[in-house]
Amino acid sequence: MSGTVIITGANGSLALGFVESFLSKYSEHNLVATVRNPSAEKDPNTAKLLSLASKYPKANFHLETLDLGRLPDVRSFADKLSTRISSKELPPITAIVCNASTWSLESGQQFTFDNYEATFQICHLSHYLLVLKLLGSMDTTSGRIIMLSSVTHYPDKPNPLSSLGPCFPVDFEELVMPTLDPMKLVHDRGFQRYATAKLANVAFSSDLNKRLQQDTKLSQITVIAMDPGGLPSSRAQAGQKKSTRAIMGTINFLMPVLKYCTTVFRTTEDAGRDLATVSADPVFRGKRGYYVGLKTDSAAPISQDPDMQKKLWECCWRWAGLTSAETSLQNIL
Repeated sequence: MSGTVIITGANGSLALGFVESFLSKYSEHNLVATVRNPSAEKDPNTAKLLSLASKYPKANFHLETLDLGRLPDVRSFADKLSTRISSKELPPITAIVCNASTWSLESGQQFTFDNYEATFQICHLSHYLLVLKLLGSMDTTSGRIIMLSSVTHYPDKPNPLSSLGPCFPVDFEELVMPTLDPMKLVHDRGFQRYATAKLANVAFSSDLNKRLQQDTKLSQITVIAMDPGGLPSSRAQAGQKKSTRAIMGTINFLMPVLKYCTTVFRTTEDAGRDLATVSADPVFRGKRGYYVGLKTDSAAPISQDPDMQKKLWECCWRWAGLTSAETSLQNIL
């Protein structure tokens, strides 16, 4: 059965692999591909996306503008899309793929239009708002929400790229309004913020699953947190230290061989194909939980803590300025 699938950050490296696979295998669906800048002339990544989509002229491909760094834009996009679905211009949503992300490492702290820390808002908070507003427009028999995770979300797994791991602060306000970074920790604090945003994605996926299952109208909508694997060819690597970029470049050069030896690193084509499978293939209908690629795995234990989940949910609800009238979910607070 056809439906509408939404992916944020559709011109990103992983997303391009997703779009290629999706348009070739699941053309019965409408794909709403959102980007911050829809101009092919001004954004070379959007140009790549449109060039790729042009290879599938019969596909139901829709390029839409969505700036996750502006909460008013998220609201407006969700409201307009809901109207298109209620008027039957588009079929109900079968999947929301929360792919867009950002980080600021060497460049230091960055803030959004809403004056929130950019990594947390774009990776997590704006997706939280988008998902809750669109629940009422989803296919209630087979809708899926996919939150993108990362191996970095595990607090107990050492990361050679940063001395600091993910951590929910005692004062959750620091997630959106962090204190100034010490000069010697600018890079590692930035990496920690990214890892913490991914931890928030995983915690939200678990929490939302429970809330949906307790909602009689939405109980068949499912949530998956998926780690696509490390992507050495991702353009996000440009934000890394020079030494790390060199290492990733070497790994990427060796990927034609390494792809058969490890799942730690993936090509964007392979990871994108897995993401498309999780998002649209019938075999994943009704699946919930944590996945690395297409295989089930265990998320970080802290992400499953109900007290922490409740605190994160309530803070995100307040930061996003949500009201009960904006979501179909009954179990909201």
